[in-house]
Amino acid sequence: MTTMHEAITQYVASRQAAGADFRPTARLLGAFCRAVGPDVPLAEIPIEGVRAFVDGHGPVTRYWHRKQSALRGFYRYAVGHRLVAHVPLSSTTVRRPPALVPYLFTREEVHRLLDATGRYRTGRFHLEPHTFRALLLLLYGAGLRLGEALRLTLADVDLPAALLTIRDTKFYKTRWVPVGPDLCGVLRHYAERRQRGDRTHTAESAFLVDCHGLPLKDGTVRRAFAQLRQCAGVSRMDGARYQPRLHDLRHAFAGHRVTAWYRAGADVQRLLPQLSTYLGHLSIAATQVYLTMTPELLREAGLRFGRYADLEGHHER
Repeated sequence: MTTMHEAITQYVASRQAAGADFRPTARLLGAFCRAVGPDVPLAEIPIEGVRAFVDGHGPVTRYWHRKQSALRGFYRYAVGHRLVAHVPLSSTTVRRPPALVPYLFTREEVHRLLDATGRYRTGRFHLEPHTFRALLLLLYGAGLRLGEALRLTLADVDLPAALLTIRDTKFYKTRWVPVGPDLCGVLRHYAERRQRGDRTHTAESAFLVDCHGLPLKDGTVRRAFAQLRQCAGVSRMDGARYQPRLHDLRHAFAGHRVTAWYRAGADVQRLLPQLSTYLGHLSIAATQVYLTMTPELLREAGLRFGRYADLEGHHER
């Protein structure tokens, strides 16, 4: 009989062969496999075990829906390949919680976070201040996703050319991200300190490493950021379920960039496709999600419209 591990391996391979970005779902299915037992025959997994994994222990969140969707897709595959007789999930769904509202850091808050890297307690996470600062500036100054920054190798960071090569992205694409002189200076300073340490220096070595020379881990960095945010006194007071996240620095990058374009009198509509390409999006629609309309951005857009209206009125007279 086909074991749980064998069935999930086959399913993931089939989806990836079809070109799907299946990494998040594969990780979720891996957690399910560990929860019920990798060597247990798939057909012998009790319905209660499947539902217990989906329901978890806390309130219903969007993660509940991701688990439900991932397991439904897997079990439909299993039914289609006659590995099980039916899908052991309820046909009824729980109402989705409100969509997560990104937090758009102000420039002053970003400075407070950067300043706090020198004060927060580093020992628990083995994350040195200069490394943490370089990571935050990659997210805010280059608009990278956290995973993209953590996967950077020494070969991917071309400091003389001020160019980052972003591989293995969300959409299986590679893109080049030019960086400005200020960010390039920060990365050069970090690289020099990294070079002086007892670290691996092959082209494939991780660019961002902890105090032991090991690649930074996603979970460790997120926990360190929660502590850093508290140290900097940055929190949201709008009643949202989530406090500011590392990914929100990417939102801030996009929002602040558009605000700066408005202030400079640039043609924002013409420049949006370039911003979309820089962020690694497949469409402008995906980029627009990042442009949370803050008072600052609304004010600049309003001023632009006001100048346009005055100009049109002058022409009509």
